[in-house]
Amino acid sequence: RKSGGITISHLRFGKNPIKSHYEIDKADFVACHNQSYVYSYNVLEGLRKNGVFVLNTIWNQDELEEKLPGKMKKYIAENNINFYTINAVKIAQEIGLGGRINMIMQAAFFKLANIIPVDEAIKYLKEAVVTSYGKKGEKVVNMNYAAIDKGLDSVVKIDVPDSWKNASDNNINEEVSVPDFVRNICIPINKLEGNNLPVSAFVNNNIEDGTFMHGTTKYEKRGIAVNVPEWIPENCIQCNQCSYVCPHACIRPFLSTEEELKNAPASFKKLEAKGVKGEVSYYYTIGVTPLDCTGCSNCAEVCPAPGKALIMKPFDSQQDQIDAWDFAVEDIKNKKNPMNKNTVKGSQFEQPLLEFSGACAGCGETPYAKLVTQLFGDRMVIANATGCSSIWASSGAATAYTKNQEGHGPAWANSLFEDNAEYGLGMFMGVKTIRERIASNIRKALNEGSCSSAKEAMEEWLNNKDEGEGSRERAEKLECALQGCNDEIAKDILKDKEFFIKRSQWIFGGDGWAYDIGYGGLDHVLASNEDVNVLVFDTEIYSNTGGQASKSTPTAAIAKFAASGKRTKKKDLGMMAMSYGYVYVAQVSLGADKNQTIKAITEAEKYHGPSLIIAYAPCISHGIKSGMSNTPDEQKKAVDCGYWNLYRYNPSLKGEKNPFTLDSKEPKADFKDFLMGEVRYAALAKVFPELAEELFDKTEKDAKERLENYKKLAQD
Repeated sequence: RKSGGITISHLRFGKNPIKSHYEIDKADFVACHNQSYVYSYNVLEGLRKNGVFVLNTIWNQDELEEKLPGKMKKYIAENNINFYTINAVKIAQEIGLGGRINMIMQAAFFKLANIIPVDEAIKYLKEAVVTSYGKKGEKVVNMNYAAIDKGLDSVVKIDVPDSWKNASDNNINEEVSVPDFVRNICIPINKLEGNNLPVSAFVNNNIEDGTFMHGTTKYEKRGIAVNVPEWIPENCIQCNQCSYVCPHACIRPFLSTEEELKNAPASFKKLEAKGVKGEVSYYYTIGVTPLDCTGCSNCAEVCPAPGKALIMKPFDSQQDQIDAWDFAVEDIKNKKNPMNKNTVKGSQFEQPLLEFSGACAGCGETPYAKLVTQLFGDRMVIANATGCSSIWASSGAATAYTKNQEGHGPAWANSLFEDNAEYGLGMFMGVKTIRERIASNIRKALNEGSCSSAKEAMEEWLNNKDEGEGSRERAEKLECALQGCNDEIAKDILKDKEFFIKRSQWIFGGDGWAYDIGYGGLDHVLASNEDVNVLVFDTEIYSNTGGQASKSTPTAAIAKFAASGKRTKKKDLGMMAMSYGYVYVAQVSLGADKNQTIKAITEAEKYHGPSLIIAYAPCISHGIKSGMSNTPDEQKKAVDCGYWNLYRYNPSLKGEKNPFTLDSKEPKADFKDFLMGEVRYAALAKVFPELAEELFDKTEKDAKERLENYKKLAQD
């Protein structure tokens, strides 16, 4: 997982060098850096008697008594554990480090672990700060110095009462209602007990072929956010932008009827719906799931309502919204969309079929994928290149792609890094072959006059075979009509009924795949002129493997393998694809122009041929100085200064008008100000100031050249 996933470090110390490699099963010191883990894992497993346990938590002594699991309290008391707490999150926020608590926790470790004298440890820590963060500036260094000092002073010793020896968990015997697959496979794996699963567990759950259940992330309920959004109904203008930008589908609009609300919990908030037309009057709710939210605050930042309709509040203050969310997703039925789903507001009344992924808080990739599932998810097939997008989508027991209330959702599979485009094309060609067989059989039936009662349905299907809009309705109509036929040809056609629907074939991957390792395959697929859609999450680095430079990385950016700034310019993947003349190509940036993004995606899917959408995706590896709390704004800044351009090239417009449309306006913001707002560029100015200016000028010149080329294409 990319966010909130557990990482366990095994540290051993001795007077002599330690050369053997093994994990610790008996520890003298255990630290838990996320309080939500006390409910998910056995964090004290292996801690020796009289050992030290440090918990990073916002709870005080009284709250520990109430909230700490009974099993944990019992272990602490019976084994005479020295129990300490520290509120590292609060310290980090006060200092200005956001959610970065590593230095605070390291200082606490050296104070309590008694490995070396504390004064020496602090000296080494502060030297390491200069080495690690010196290039990020004096301010960052001083903040980390303050974090070390606060970490030393803020450790609290907890007096463990004797009553804890008799502690128990009141709900220990409660059975949580989850599918067998989740209970038998996912829960053990997520508890880090997957190695204990016997082969029979997989066989008995029918997954020996590697097929995993959809939508298992909704059962995790990780509760990893420190702060989550609170909806203020009286301030809301019902624009749905909060849902549009949410990376994890944790905030959504719901339309409910008066009848549905009869059993709503008291905590469920609502307004009379505005600007929507339905058969009955609707109520409007912005639902938030605190247990699934990562606390990025993108929703609150993007909210345009006067006075803000979303405010970030401490997790514990929003506990009543857990029941409200459960009611919304379980008891409120999906409605026929009262708006055009191809608009920003209308799209968000469609259920997202990518939810609660393992992406980092504020991730720039997932909002694009989530939007595609809202538009076409009930008939999507996705071939996903290895990378960030495969990790946050499906890490074994945590599958984020899900299905709607009718049981329809994306079929997803992950391929190798180097052959994903071919993998996706192969999926499409297999389906195409079967659908051509259906079409051939229908033509035969029509020519022979067979199944006269199904003639209208067959003709309608045949005439619209490759049209995605309305495909499910036509497929259901055809199946129903053929069920009443006794002709053999009807039976042959019905054998392929699962292929009646026009599938929307997508190929997902990052820039490391599309620009570099998988480019040869991608080029082959685009050149094939088949009806496949490619979505590239362009983070301009190999995000998943540590931030190495790719051919998408612009000049001057610092990345692995380009520690002194990349010297060559960014590859123009879109321009190369446009050279074929029959590939739909678009560059989008969701936070810069929400309407252009959704327009490009709908046009690409509708186009009968290959399409390529290149989506600008801010990444935590960029070192955005304003943080990941407002990635849509970072996307807007990139377009405003000309760093990223928005355009659409639609070959179907040839003969009518210029197929190329430049959607972004003339840059007005300062290009270098944008660069200096991200550590990947600003660090170069600290380490190589003279070279930095030269490379900054070059990358700005490269951007201007790209824009001039686009302007020429846009001329009538």
